[in-house]
Amino acid sequence: MHVKSVNLETVCGITSTLPDNDKPEIAFTGKSNVGKSSLINALMNRKAYARTSSQPGKTQTINFYNINDELYFVDLPGYGYAKVSESIKEKWGRMIEKYLKTSGQLRIIFLLVDIRHAPSANDKNMYEWIVNQGYHPIIIATKLDKINRSQIAKQVKVIREGLHIGPSVKIIPYSSLSKQGREEIWDCIEAALGYSSLSK
Repeated sequence: MHVKSVNLETVCGITSTLPDNDKPEIAFTGKSNVGKSSLINALMNRKAYARTSSQPGKTQTINFYNINDELYFVDLPGYGYAKVSESIKEKWGRMIEKYLKTSGQLRIIFLLVDIRHAPSANDKNMYEWIVNQGYHPIIIATKLDKINRSQIAKQVKVIREGLHIGPSVKIIPYSSLSKQGREEIWDCIEAALGYSSLSK
Protein backbone atom coordinates (compact mmCIF):
# COMPACT_ATOMS: atom_id res chain seq x y z
CA MET A 1 0.00 0.00 0.00
CA HIS A 2 1.21 3.47 -0.84
CA VAL A 3 0.75 5.63 2.26
CA LYS A 4 -0.41 9.04 1.13
CA SER A 5 -1.78 10.51 4.35
CA VAL A 6 -1.38 9.89 8.08
CA ASN A 7 -3.33 11.55 10.85
CA LEU A 8 -3.15 10.90 14.58
CA GLU A 9 -6.90 11.05 14.93
CA THR A 10 -7.66 9.80 18.46
CA VAL A 11 -5.65 9.48 21.67
CA CYS A 12 -7.31 7.50 24.45
CA GLY A 13 -6.13 7.55 28.05
CA ILE A 14 -7.25 5.41 30.95
CA THR A 15 -10.50 7.32 31.42
CA SER A 16 -11.22 7.99 27.73
CA THR A 17 -14.07 6.58 25.70
CA LEU A 18 -12.80 4.40 22.87
CA PRO A 19 -13.81 5.56 19.39
CA ASP A 20 -16.45 3.72 17.37
CA ASN A 21 -14.47 3.64 14.14
CA ASP A 22 -15.91 2.67 10.79
CA LYS A 23 -12.63 1.55 9.22
CA PRO A 24 -10.51 -1.59 9.75
CA GLU A 25 -8.02 -1.47 12.62
CA ILE A 26 -4.53 -2.98 12.79
CA ALA A 27 -3.17 -3.17 16.35
CA PHE A 28 0.44 -3.23 17.56
CA THR A 29 1.53 -4.31 21.02
CA GLY A 30 4.78 -5.24 22.71
CA LYS A 31 6.90 -4.62 25.75
CA SER A 32 8.40 -1.20 26.30
CA ASN A 33 11.49 -0.37 24.24
CA VAL A 34 10.91 -3.20 21.74
CA GLY A 35 10.79 -0.77 18.79
CA LYS A 36 7.04 -0.41 18.32
CA SER A 37 7.02 3.30 17.45
CA SER A 38 9.94 2.84 15.03
CA LEU A 39 8.06 0.05 13.25
CA ILE A 40 4.86 2.07 12.99
CA ASN A 41 6.81 5.02 11.59
CA ALA A 42 8.45 2.76 9.00
CA LEU A 43 5.12 1.30 7.91
CA MET A 44 3.68 4.81 7.59
CA ASN A 45 6.75 6.06 5.69
CA ARG A 46 7.21 8.73 8.33
CA LYS A 47 10.43 9.39 10.22
CA ALA A 48 9.00 10.48 13.55
CA TYR A 49 5.22 10.61 13.45
CA ALA A 50 4.73 7.95 16.12
CA ARG A 51 6.69 9.13 19.13
CA THR A 52 9.91 7.28 19.84
CA SER A 53 11.93 7.73 22.99
CA SER A 54 15.02 6.45 24.74
CA GLN A 55 12.77 6.17 27.79
CA PRO A 56 10.71 2.96 27.71
CA GLY A 57 7.04 3.21 28.54
CA LYS A 58 6.51 6.43 26.61
CA THR A 59 3.31 5.21 24.97
CA GLN A 60 0.78 5.44 27.80
CA THR A 61 -2.31 5.87 25.66
CA ILE A 62 -4.04 4.02 22.84
CA ASN A 63 -3.23 6.01 19.72
CA PHE A 64 -5.31 5.71 16.55
CA TYR A 65 -3.53 6.69 13.32
CA ASN A 66 -5.78 7.20 10.30
CA ILE A 67 -3.95 5.85 7.24
CA ASN A 68 -5.15 7.12 3.83
CA ASP A 69 -8.63 7.47 5.34
CA GLU A 70 -8.83 3.71 4.71
CA LEU A 71 -7.69 2.05 7.93
CA TYR A 72 -6.30 2.69 11.41
CA PHE A 73 -3.04 1.70 13.00
CA VAL A 74 -3.72 1.25 16.72
CA ASP A 75 -0.66 1.73 18.96
CA LEU A 76 -1.30 0.03 22.30
CA PRO A 77 0.63 0.96 25.50
CA GLY A 78 3.92 -0.85 26.03
CA TYR A 79 3.89 -3.39 28.82
CA GLY A 80 6.51 -4.38 31.38
CA TYR A 81 7.70 -0.87 32.18
CA ALA A 82 9.27 -1.18 35.64
CA LYS A 83 8.96 2.47 36.72
CA VAL A 84 5.18 2.47 36.39
CA SER A 85 3.20 1.51 39.48
CA GLU A 86 1.29 -1.77 39.55
CA SER A 87 -2.01 0.10 39.79
CA ILE A 88 -1.23 1.98 36.57
CA LYS A 89 -0.20 -1.26 34.86
CA GLU A 90 -3.52 -2.81 35.89
CA LYS A 91 -5.42 0.18 34.49
CA TRP A 92 -3.50 -0.08 31.21
CA GLY A 93 -4.32 -3.78 31.12
CA ARG A 94 -8.01 -3.09 31.59
CA MET A 95 -7.87 -0.38 28.93
CA ILE A 96 -6.28 -2.76 26.40
CA GLU A 97 -8.69 -5.55 27.35
CA LYS A 98 -11.63 -3.21 26.83
CA TYR A 99 -10.29 -2.30 23.41
CA LEU A 100 -9.82 -5.94 22.36
CA LYS A 101 -13.28 -6.87 23.58
CA THR A 102 -15.21 -3.92 22.18
CA SER A 103 -13.55 -3.05 18.87
CA GLY A 104 -15.74 -4.12 16.01
CA GLN A 105 -13.08 -3.27 13.43
CA LEU A 106 -9.93 -5.00 14.71
CA ARG A 107 -8.59 -7.20 11.93
CA ILE A 108 -5.13 -8.24 13.07
CA ILE A 109 -2.76 -7.86 16.04
CA PHE A 110 1.00 -7.72 15.73
CA LEU A 111 2.90 -8.74 18.87
CA LEU A 112 6.46 -7.38 18.91
CA VAL A 113 9.22 -9.29 20.70
CA ASP A 114 12.99 -8.77 20.79
CA ILE A 115 14.70 -11.33 18.53
CA ARG A 116 17.84 -11.26 20.68
CA HIS A 117 16.19 -12.81 23.72
CA ALA A 118 13.84 -15.59 24.71
CA PRO A 119 10.31 -14.29 25.28
CA SER A 120 9.84 -12.76 28.72
CA ALA A 121 7.07 -13.71 31.12
CA ASN A 122 5.27 -10.55 30.01
CA ASP A 123 5.60 -11.57 26.35
CA LYS A 124 4.18 -15.02 27.10
CA ASN A 125 1.33 -13.61 29.14
CA MET A 126 0.46 -11.08 26.44
CA TYR A 127 0.46 -13.74 23.72
CA GLU A 128 -1.78 -16.06 25.73
CA TRP A 129 -4.03 -13.18 26.70
CA ILE A 130 -4.52 -12.08 23.07
CA VAL A 131 -5.32 -15.67 22.06
CA ASN A 132 -7.82 -15.92 24.93
CA GLN A 133 -9.55 -12.82 23.54
CA GLY A 134 -10.13 -14.76 20.32
CA TYR A 135 -7.33 -13.32 18.17
CA HIS A 136 -4.34 -14.96 16.52
CA PRO A 137 -1.42 -12.51 16.69
CA ILE A 138 1.39 -12.37 14.19
CA ILE A 139 4.79 -12.13 15.87
CA ILE A 140 7.27 -9.46 14.75
CA ALA A 141 10.79 -10.19 15.96
CA THR A 142 12.44 -6.77 16.19
CA LYS A 143 16.08 -5.71 16.59
CA LEU A 144 17.11 -7.93 13.67
CA ASP A 145 20.07 -5.67 12.93
CA LYS A 146 21.48 -6.49 16.39
CA ILE A 147 22.24 -10.13 15.56
CA ASN A 148 24.24 -11.93 12.86
CA ARG A 149 22.34 -13.35 9.90
CA SER A 150 23.51 -16.82 10.91
CA GLN A 151 21.64 -16.46 14.22
CA ILE A 152 18.23 -15.63 12.77
CA ALA A 153 16.85 -19.16 12.41
CA LYS A 154 18.07 -20.10 15.88
CA GLN A 155 16.50 -17.05 17.52
CA VAL A 156 13.22 -17.51 15.68
CA LYS A 157 13.15 -21.07 17.04
CA VAL A 158 13.84 -19.72 20.56
CA ILE A 159 10.86 -17.37 20.22
CA ARG A 160 8.61 -20.09 18.84
CA GLU A 161 9.51 -22.45 21.67
CA GLY A 162 9.30 -19.71 24.31
CA LEU A 163 5.78 -18.75 23.27
CA HIS A 164 4.79 -22.41 22.76
CA ILE A 165 3.56 -21.74 19.24
CA GLY A 166 3.46 -24.12 16.31
CA PRO A 167 4.73 -23.64 12.76
CA SER A 168 1.40 -22.16 11.62
CA VAL A 169 2.01 -18.96 13.62
CA LYS A 170 3.89 -16.44 11.51
CA ILE A 171 7.07 -14.87 12.90
CA ILE A 172 8.51 -11.96 10.89
CA PRO A 173 12.08 -10.84 11.68
CA TYR A 174 12.27 -7.05 11.35
CA SER A 175 15.08 -4.49 11.24
CA SER A 176 14.41 -0.81 11.88
CA LEU A 177 17.67 0.03 10.06
CA SER A 178 17.39 -1.96 6.83
CA LYS A 179 13.56 -2.20 6.98
CA GLN A 180 13.86 -5.94 6.30
CA GLY A 181 10.47 -7.45 7.04
CA ARG A 182 8.51 -4.28 6.25
CA GLU A 183 7.04 -5.56 2.99
CA GLU A 184 6.08 -8.89 4.58
CA ILE A 185 4.27 -7.05 7.36
CA TRP A 186 2.38 -4.97 4.80
CA ASP A 187 1.52 -8.18 2.93
CA CYS A 188 -0.07 -9.52 6.14
CA ILE A 189 -2.01 -6.28 6.63
CA GLU A 190 -3.27 -6.23 3.07
CA ALA A 191 -4.24 -9.90 3.19
CA ALA A 192 -6.21 -9.30 6.40
CA LEU A 193 -8.01 -6.40 4.73
CA GLY A 194 -8.54 -8.17 1.42
CA TYR A 195 -6.13 -5.76 -0.29
CA SER A 196 -3.59 -8.35 -1.42
CA SER A 197 -4.00 -7.45 -5.08
CA LEU A 198 -3.23 -3.78 -4.52
CA SER A 199 0.25 -2.41 -5.09
CA LYS A 200 2.18 -1.07 -2.09
